[in-house]
Amino acid sequence: MSRPDLTSKLTATFRSALVLSGSVLLLTLPGIGAPKPANRVAITTEGDYRFIRSNGWPDHEPGAFPREGNPNALAEIERTFRVPLHPVAAKEATPTRHAFFGVALNGVPFEPGTAEFWKNDPSSGWQYEAKTGFLDLGLDEHNAHVQPDGSYHYHGLPVGHLEKLGGDGASMRQIGWAADGFPIYTARGPRDAKDASSPLIRLRSSWQVKKGARPVTDIGPGGDYDGRFTEDFEFVPGSGELDEANGRQGVTPEFPQGTYYYCVTGEFPSLGRFWRGTGDPSFQKGPPGGPGGPGRPGGPRRPGFGPPPGGRPPGGPPPRPQ
Repeated sequence: MSRPDLTSKLTATFRSALVLSGSVLLLTLPGIGAPKPANRVAITTEGDYRFIRSNGWPDHEPGAFPREGNPNALAEIERTFRVPLHPVAAKEATPTRHAFFGVALNGVPFEPGTAEFWKNDPSSGWQYEAKTGFLDLGLDEHNAHVQPDGSYHYHGLPVGHLEKLGGDGASMRQIGWAADGFPIYTARGPRDAKDASSPLIRLRSSWQVKKGARPVTDIGPGGDYDGRFTEDFEFVPGSGELDEANGRQGVTPEFPQGTYYYCVTGEFPSLGRFWRGTGDPSFQKGPPGGPGGPGRPGGPRRPGFGPPPGGRPPGGPPPRPQ
């Protein structure tokens, strides 16, 4: 039987009607003829905070899921994120660890890291990267994929969302907010960070693949550093225009007096692995919901948010000069 005939037969079967008290109950196959959800996002300011509330569905056509490398189906996930209206840079950058880095203007979260480790052993400390070509995580053309709970999220530049915003060919383009309240832009910015009229260039990350071989241990992959693991990279000050958090201080169209801002780069780390300010607890990953729930503003803090005891994790950049 051909696929159209099969679809027709199944649809007819599941459209059997039950007549109850004059009402008709129709049973339909999920996904057959069902309209896709529409993007819903509301960005509001309340007191000293900006709230981003959304259903997690992108404002562009997502890739087809499930797909090879990602067996999860995309679903609407109601989330509320909160960021400070007046963020303050800390003396040292804070590791994002396992939290969402930020959220796009369409309400879809940004996630820097992955849940995949060498030999599936998180205790090894060797975490695979999503975008360096060594691991197929089923990313679509928008550098996004789906978590087991149905959450669509970006691991890099949200291509379709950027197109909806008008692109970044003629000017800087803000595409989101980081968890600490600072804005997120694409990697196109003025050559002179303090001069908005300066020619736009592609801003570069200052993270580089380490040279040489990985340590030979019983709980490590060995071999040469090649970029497949987060731990393969090191921060090299001055090798690019951006700092260890993949951002810099400068003027932008939305902040003509200047602000700290992050960039989403094509090369590692793509999304920052550190916050220059303090990330809001609403960006911790866990059951979705608004303020007051676990890990949300006003709710209990979950273990693991913020820097580990004693400072940065191994392989992180050096503390910022005092």
